Amino acid sequence: MAGQFAKPRSDSFEEKNGVKLPSYRGDNVNGDAFDAVSRTPDPQRMVRAYCQSVATLNLLRAFATGGYAAMQRVNQWNLDFMEQSEQGDRYRELAHRVDEALGFMSCAGLTADHPIMTTTDFWTSHECLLLPYEQALTREDSTSGFHYDCSAHMLWVGERTRQLDGAHVEFLRGIANPLGIKVSDKMDPNELVKLIDILNPKNKSGRITVIVRMGAENMRVKLPHLIRAVRRAGQIVTWVSDPMHGNTIKAPSGLKTRSFDSIRAELRAFFDVHEQEGSYPGGVHLEMTGQNVTECVGGSRTITFDDLSSRYHTHCDPRLNASQSLELAFAIAERLRKRRLKSTPSLSSSFTI
Repeated sequence: MAGQFAKPRSDSFEEKNGVKLPSYRGDNVNGDAFDAVSRTPDPQRMVRAYCQSVATLNLLRAFATGGYAAMQRVNQWNLDFMEQSEQGDRYRELAHRVDEALGFMSCAGLTADHPIMTTTDFWTSHECLLLPYEQALTREDSTSGFHYDCSAHMLWVGERTRQLDGAHVEFLRGIANPLGIKVSDKMDPNELVKLIDILNPKNKSGRITVIVRMGAENMRVKLPHLIRAVRRAGQIVTWVSDPMHGNTIKAPSGLKTRSFDSIRAELRAFFDVHEQEGSYPGGVHLEMTGQNVTECVGGSRTITFDDLSSRYHTHCDPRLNASQSLELAFAIAERLRKRRLKSTPSLSSSFTI
């Protein structure tokens, strides 16, 4: 894996031109520049991360409550570089239908200045990785006596930190936040059941989200066994697909990238398996940006390996750009629409007299 684009935490050390230094472990720990000063862990980085998080959340709150998220702005959410694309055309068609629906609601008395039309709720989530950071932000709720990690609304445990007797699992079982469990094709079904039982012994609805990241072929083979094991145990979970992390590859240039076709194939497998098992796909976890980056190959605009270096801005994981994200969103919406139509009796049979 090449130089500064090595994935944080993958290897303890990185070597270039005979020089060996600690790996880049994310901006909360050290820097990505390949020198001894940058690669030295610095606790003050966690303080700066907290301050930047606060500023970001305040900006999001301002957007969410200040009218930026109002549905009336749906036509303004389109991006300039989408103007001539197929996704742009489909987005504008959708926006037009939203405008028509808003017009109908306005006639019915739900006007544009109603608070429900101008605000939106949002939640934050990240991996529970740096325990000193998470512990420092954990507080006891004075009314309930429960402890909450205030660094995010939902925390998840990852592939490297989900050991049943590990410190991360011990910490997470003591907080009342909703929790996620990232699982790969390496997850044993019985181990998943045990982990869920540790984190949610009262089997509380909404407590556990299982986030699967396997690659399309592994998804079809492995996911059914996980679903069946959890169902046999009577455990209540929400199943979510993360089609990004299981499809990371190395381009000939050394840059990390992801194939759009592989991402879409894993999503398709996720929905197929749930349909086959009679269970429910509960969500999708994507890494994306509104910027016109070239970090993932493929999509309708056909980003190639040669295009990656032109606008490759990430220091860590490759992200879908807005065009690729919308393309996936429309594919998911179409899949859900077909499932809904399949499960809904036709109007003709419903109103037969």
